[in-house]
Amino acid sequence: MRAFSRFHLAKLCLALLACWLCPGPASAETRVALVIGNGAYASTARLPNPSHDAEDVATSLKRSGFEVLQGIDLRQAEMQDLTIRFARAAGRADVAMFYYSGHAMQYNGVNYLMPVDAVLTDEADLKRFVRVDDIVNDLQQAKNLRILVLDSCRDNPLAETLKRSAGTTRAASIGRGLSKVEAPRGTIVSFSTQSGQTAADGVGRNSPYTTAFLKHIEKPHEIGDVFRDISSDVYDASGKTQLPELSLSIIGKFYLNGQVAVAPTAPQAAPRPDPCAAAEAHWKAADGIGTVGAFEDHLARFSSCSFANLAKARLDGMKKTALAPAADGARAGGTKAFDGNWDVTLHCQASGKAQGFTRSLSGTVTNGVFHAESLGKDGGTRLEIDGQIPPDGKTTLSARGTTGASAYTLNNLAPGSPYAFTVDAQFERSRGSGKRNEARACNLVFVKR
Repeated sequence: MRAFSRFHLAKLCLALLACWLCPGPASAETRVALVIGNGAYASTARLPNPSHDAEDVATSLKRSGFEVLQGIDLRQAEMQDLTIRFARAAGRADVAMFYYSGHAMQYNGVNYLMPVDAVLTDEADLKRFVRVDDIVNDLQQAKNLRILVLDSCRDNPLAETLKRSAGTTRAASIGRGLSKVEAPRGTIVSFSTQSGQTAADGVGRNSPYTTAFLKHIEKPHEIGDVFRDISSDVYDASGKTQLPELSLSIIGKFYLNGQVAVAPTAPQAAPRPDPCAAAEAHWKAADGIGTVGAFEDHLARFSSCSFANLAKARLDGMKKTALAPAADGARAGGTKAFDGNWDVTLHCQASGKAQGFTRSLSGTVTNGVFHAESLGKDGGTRLEIDGQIPPDGKTTLSARGTTGASAYTLNNLAPGSPYAFTVDAQFERSRGSGKRNEARACNLVFVKR
């Protein structure tokens, strides 16, 4: 009996020694997500789907290894408390995701998310909302990958109340949908539709965007491809009327559910260069420039790559917009009433940390076709504005250019970054006025020489 005990004691000591010497498994990747669905609004239209969207997204993310903080129909205090908890959790996470379904709006280029008990009688009430900029800052604490998903571009009736309160001088700062958010490095930003547009809530259990999100988010694909597939599904399912806004700024490849492994076979010849390797960088440049030529160039280079469908969609939309005023002009016989040389002054108000500025452009109108440009200090073109002026003088112009000093940009963009926007303008004989539609509040004055 004594020998038996010594034998087992020896085995136990050896086992303990082996456990001490052998390295343990590497620590698992830490993932955290905040999922909010707000639909039971007290002061505006209720939304039936956000609670279902949030429940289903939370369940899906848990299967992908996320620690999920979840909130349904949150009041102001509850929403603030949950975002504070998320900010603390993101600081210890490798991957952090924020998903929101519900009412949201933009004011003066800043995006706000709406608690269910919020009211909106004047600008001061916006302090009851959650700023998307604050969420983006919280996400940046995660070490490897940050994801912002806003299925919240639904039409918000309270925006009309704020417009009436703001008066005619500031009402233009309240745009439709949400303003564009450029993804910081290591971040994916996905909106359910394009900036400045509204999205459908859906007639089933989930919104069209969340339906596509749930279909793809658990697939073992690279995360950038996952969100491109989500955008493509929404665009196709909506009959090509709803195109999600997607901004990616990630280096390397990330997989939420693992990369599919392929068993090695006999030695293969050196792999051919990936024809789509530069597609993402080229798409970001083309999307920033925002012209027909830029999108056509992307299709010519990368017709079989991930962004081809999005480029086709942008081209279709731009061509439809261009054909409408052209047809109106043809029926009216065209106009030369505005032909001549024009001085253009663009004034943009300060917005957040971005300083305000005033810029002068030199323009011409020939056979009703407007073109203006401004040169940078290096002699290169910094900003161009183009469009067709119909006989009634009411038109939408397209502007594109590159940024100057970072202090004057909304997201502290590097100098030389491409950007684009549209201008709703009204010309009357020798004068005209216009307002920028996207991102920030800017006014334009046109004076014929």
